[in-house]
Amino acid sequence: MDNLPTLSQTVRLYGLGANKKLGQHFLLDMNVTDMIARLALPLEGVHVAEIGPGPGGLTRSLLKAGAEAVTVIEMDEQFLPALKAIADVSDNRLSIIKGDALSVDIATELGPGKPIKIAANLPYNVGTKMLINWLTADPLFWDQAVLMFQKEVAQRIVAAPGESAYSRLAILAQSVCTCRMAFDVPAKSFSPPPKVDSAVVVLEPLPEAERFSNLKLLGELTRAAFGQRRKMLRKSLKPFAKKYGLDLETWLAAKAVNPTDRPETLPISAFQELAKSVSLSK
Repeated sequence: MDNLPTLSQTVRLYGLGANKKLGQHFLLDMNVTDMIARLALPLEGVHVAEIGPGPGGLTRSLLKAGAEAVTVIEMDEQFLPALKAIADVSDNRLSIIKGDALSVDIATELGPGKPIKIAANLPYNVGTKMLINWLTADPLFWDQAVLMFQKEVAQRIVAAPGESAYSRLAILAQSVCTCRMAFDVPAKSFSPPPKVDSAVVVLEPLPEAERFSNLKLLGELTRAAFGQRRKMLRKSLKPFAKKYGLDLETWLAAKAVNPTDRPETLPISAFQELAKSVSLSK
């Protein structure tokens, strides 16, 4: 791979352009892509799924870090020749799937036999949706995810109760995984530079017995609560309680939740207990 053109040369050589509609920003700083790849170590004996590789910077870093098998999923045809050039010198360690990662069944495509890790500089416009799809996968098919989001989204994933970024996304992610912010990536690392900085988050699934099982119901509950986050729970959860035939005040009191609380003050465990009680009563 040392004989490949640089990423900047690759962009010029293949006439690559960032598609704003697809939320594309090229990460051309190999120091950053190498740092992301190191977060996914060890790579021996695992299969890495990379989403939206673009010109292939992170792809190169993963292979350089010793990945034995990398499958990239790319929907934009313009990047396929550059990715094929990497595949040609990868000693058969790189496979390419042309398709939309929102509809590709990663577990089926990569097949059984090896633990799966996901690595990606996710497009801004679909990153959150992809993460929720992976969190709610049944069974959970991946063993680690190293993902770059715009910084605001990354903060929402790792936020704790009482923090301004604490939201539905934090509750869903932390009900399935341990989540930590690894490092920030300034906008100047990209071409074209986005208007905001990015950040890399590492997610590692909790032991199966510690994961909250009914993530769909938890998602519905937290969507109702945070849909009106400035409102007290007695107001924001009223439609949810009505849908499930619950007496709101009694339901909240049974789980020691004050109806005058606002959602950003409740710990994750409280939302889980509320969701669990609804599930048990159905």
